Amino acid sequence: MHNGVMKAWLESSHLAGANATYVEDLYELYLSDPDLVSDEWKRVFEALPTQASQEEQPHSRVRDYFRRLAKETKHYNVQVSDPDVDAKQVKVLQLINAYRFRGHQAANLDPLNIWKRESVAELDPAFHNLSQDDFDESFNVGSFAVGQDTMALKDIFQALNKIYCGSIGAEYMHITNTEEKRWIQDRLESVIGEGSFTLEEKTTFLDELTAAEGLERYLGAKFPGAKRFSLEGGDALIPMIKELVRQAGTQGMREVVIGMAHRGRLNMLINVLGKKPQDLFDEFAGKHGESWGTGDVKYHQGFSADFATPGGDVHLALAFNPSHLEIVNPVVIGSVRARQDRLNDKDGGKVLPITIHGDSAIAGQGVVAETFNMSQARGYQVGGTVRIVVNNQIGFTTSNPRDMRSTMYCTDIAKMVQAPIFHVNSDDPEAVAFVTRVALDYRNTFKRDVVIDLVCYRRHGHNEADEPNATQPLMYQKIKKHPTPRKLYADVLVDRKEIKLETATQMVNEYRDALDRGEVVVKEFRPMALHSVDWAPYINHEWNEEWANKVDHDRLIELANKVCQFPDSHQLQSRVSKLYNDRQLMTNGEKAIDWGMAETLAYATIVDDGKRIRISGQDSGRGTFFHRHAVLHNQDDASTYVPLSNIHDKQGPFQVYDSVLSEEAVLAFEYGYATAEPGGLTIWEAQFGDFANGAQVVVDQFISSGEQKWGRLCGLTLLLPHGYEGQGPEHSSARLERYLQLCAEQNMQVVVPSTPAQVYHMIRRQVVRPMRRPLIVMSPKSLLRHPLCTSTLEELSQGTFQPAIPEVDELDASQVKRVVLCSGKVYFDLLEQRRKNEQHDVAIVRVEQLYPFPYEDVSQAIAQYTNVEDFVWCQEEPQNQGAWYSSQHNMRFALPDGAVLKYAGRPASASPAVGYMSVHLKQQKSLVEDSLNLSF
Repeated sequence: MHNGVMKAWLESSHLAGANATYVEDLYELYLSDPDLVSDEWKRVFEALPTQASQEEQPHSRVRDYFRRLAKETKHYNVQVSDPDVDAKQVKVLQLINAYRFRGHQAANLDPLNIWKRESVAELDPAFHNLSQDDFDESFNVGSFAVGQDTMALKDIFQALNKIYCGSIGAEYMHITNTEEKRWIQDRLESVIGEGSFTLEEKTTFLDELTAAEGLERYLGAKFPGAKRFSLEGGDALIPMIKELVRQAGTQGMREVVIGMAHRGRLNMLINVLGKKPQDLFDEFAGKHGESWGTGDVKYHQGFSADFATPGGDVHLALAFNPSHLEIVNPVVIGSVRARQDRLNDKDGGKVLPITIHGDSAIAGQGVVAETFNMSQARGYQVGGTVRIVVNNQIGFTTSNPRDMRSTMYCTDIAKMVQAPIFHVNSDDPEAVAFVTRVALDYRNTFKRDVVIDLVCYRRHGHNEADEPNATQPLMYQKIKKHPTPRKLYADVLVDRKEIKLETATQMVNEYRDALDRGEVVVKEFRPMALHSVDWAPYINHEWNEEWANKVDHDRLIELANKVCQFPDSHQLQSRVSKLYNDRQLMTNGEKAIDWGMAETLAYATIVDDGKRIRISGQDSGRGTFFHRHAVLHNQDDASTYVPLSNIHDKQGPFQVYDSVLSEEAVLAFEYGYATAEPGGLTIWEAQFGDFANGAQVVVDQFISSGEQKWGRLCGLTLLLPHGYEGQGPEHSSARLERYLQLCAEQNMQVVVPSTPAQVYHMIRRQVVRPMRRPLIVMSPKSLLRHPLCTSTLEELSQGTFQPAIPEVDELDASQVKRVVLCSGKVYFDLLEQRRKNEQHDVAIVRVEQLYPFPYEDVSQAIAQYTNVEDFVWCQEEPQNQGAWYSSQHNMRFALPDGAVLKYAGRPASASPAVGYMSVHLKQQKSLVEDSLNLSF
């Protein structure tokens, strides 16, 4: 087939024979990017022999083929053109290609013009053997999307510089998807790199720059020296965000969620979201309302409002975030996923995430890479995020770019997911607006992340009390003399005679007057309408409230049968098959309920009520310890079946995802999800509880304190496998002490359940109880299959969660001389040893909920032992870890007056656990014996 196509083409073409070199060069161009050659050439190259493409160096065989064809001109009736002319044609196409690849390196991106960048030889026509004499010659432009097939070289060169070396530097040739590259080329090249704006739009941009500058100057004068993390120098962020929201609304989007750090946050609150200036002024003045909680600084606060666009009102939400800057990004994206799930928004067409980064932070913080990696993963994709870098060229305090990163741009991290990157000079607001539209359209078209690098500067120091001249004298001498973005753009519009100078001055005065009045200054602001998420049912509820938690026994049996069913054609692996056979026996009353079945039944009752369940973690579908198997894998064709998703047509969604290998970003995502989805159950499961160490910032700055700082309720559940099984330091302890140390003001629950019934009721309680606070669970490993760790269906249907479990054996209370308090797996070691000893003078009480500490339940559990003054707290963890130091005061408060509380456990240790099984067993035997030995 190839020979016929090539012969036919050669017979009709003037490019043959002596032009084999030209064809060879053209083919090399085709290999680098098929879109760089014409459709005719593309068809020819696509028809080349298939075996050629299988060579390690595919061009070699094709090159020889071209040369043979050139020599065999006697077989074909061909015309030979000037090889020099044809070679230049290839060089012109290579010049175009060079600008697409590297034009950004010569773009006018730095408002201060102090970047020192090496010249790029490939952007010089001479590099391609094109001289000034060739500038008047016309050449075919290939895929250069300028609307013409041929152009004079001088016009091509001028257009290339305007498109790729003006105020916009586009990086997109690293993308492997040809359709995406062609789309970007068309958007940039068809308009010669410039947007088209009406006078009204240009006036709007100036008005928004005026607001951005006006607020900062007003605050600087009114509250001199106060920290505000001024936006000055990056003023174009305000028109950029507003343009994003306007365009999103026009395209039918209904919600926008924004995450950002400190810089420019107050400006965003006032000039985009519509917070009242007077409220901000009151905060600066130290006036605070009678709001409950400890509060947070001004530049950590979030806000919500509605924003009018030509396509309807859009709900805006600016996320609260701490000083650990980039951690807010996965929180935002998790919140967006929850909103999309609620709106049944499958492709991200209704809810848009925007994350705003600093130049140091996006390159330096590992959570950024984790979040990029999640962007197309099944459980975390949101149809793409618009990522904006406020690039002040200096980092966070006194950095030098050479100290901040090892790459040319701070945005190079985005290339890991082949996101296009648009660098833009922030002093050119029309270029900013144009790039903004292109970026949003790309995101909405391809459902992928896109990055805008807003290259700007920081007019003041890291904060307003800082002195930047101390470390950047040359930069700040230049900044001091540099006109503001508002002034520059006003001069441009006046020079074009599009507005009068008086108009620009009037804008400044009107905005200052609006600030004086203290009312909302955003024209598009609208009072919030009722949105799909309603937190009202979960506000002002406390721990001790009663709630209906019972599930009828017959209903539980029916659900148990449902979760054991799967299609006959679904061939299970033998161990999984046995597990499901055992669950059917449990349903029939022939076997006791184990942990996995109780957990599954809890989920079944929740989705049966129409509630949503979302579980994610590194092995969550199966369960790290092979106990859950919520997702059944067909051994014949690898298809999957989820019984919990197939209970009935009107059930709530059940979603379980095996997460990317990340703790920090995934836990932050799930926190964000839970803050936007109060009605259901959101669970993050650590593969081992220890691994949550990698996400400690999420626990410290969001989960434990979000309600106190920001009034943000959250019902997120953390399952952290915990238990000393002799598996060494990293697979034993979920660091219980860390969570207990963070407990105060009723901020969260820390639970160590010890029976299947307990986990069933604990999971249900987290949804059925109308209170939304985080739940930290020290979940088991060996207890998942421990012969004593079982429950009955009656305990599930008739029981309730017990914060403390009294002694289960029938002991004569008058003979009991010691009460051992404990939590978790060690209970079964104590129970087995006591029974083995045939000992009846020691009672064992389990404290299942360590916070809020159940004083009344513990007191009731020990009340019958009136003669006992000898109490022991037994734990597996070392003395300086676990619950001992964090909770002993709570334990003592529940004991009788005069009672002594002793410690039985491992000695204090720098490591969470020993690494040798023999030492582990010796320690475990010792702490159990100490607990039961009355002479201890």
